[in-house]
Amino acid sequence: MLDYSPNYISIPSMYITWKSITEIARELRSTPTSSEKKLWGVLRRRQLKGYKFLRQKPFVHEQIQNNRYFYIADFYCAELKLVIEVDGKVHEFQKACDYQRDLVLNDLGLRVLRIKNEELKDMDGVISRILVFLEE
Repeated sequence: MLDYSPNYISIPSMYITWKSITEIARELRSTPTSSEKKLWGVLRRRQLKGYKFLRQKPFVHEQIQNNRYFYIADFYCAELKLVIEVDGKVHEFQKACDYQRDLVLNDLGLRVLRIKNEELKDMDGVISRILVFLEE
């Protein structure tokens, strides 16, 4: 199992504390990649067939004592139980991690659609791909 526990942050020089899952998600929302910005421009404000999407939605998949194991999805539609992940170059080197993540999210009853950054050059094609995926 992969451990995506909260990261550490430094609070005045020598004090260390855990970031909450919500804080991590907020940070990710405030610093999106250019690809995430581009896709968000299409998904936000119910622009895609009236479906509401959220950005950087955390999913806790296991809790053991005080440790919570979670993933943060790039985009999520609760009505469709759909997670959309935008994959950059780094994902070419972490296919096993992505596969494990998809299995965990599937076990939570979610469907996962992965879109590569390069695909976003053809936004009409991406939208069509999302819509086809919705109909499956």
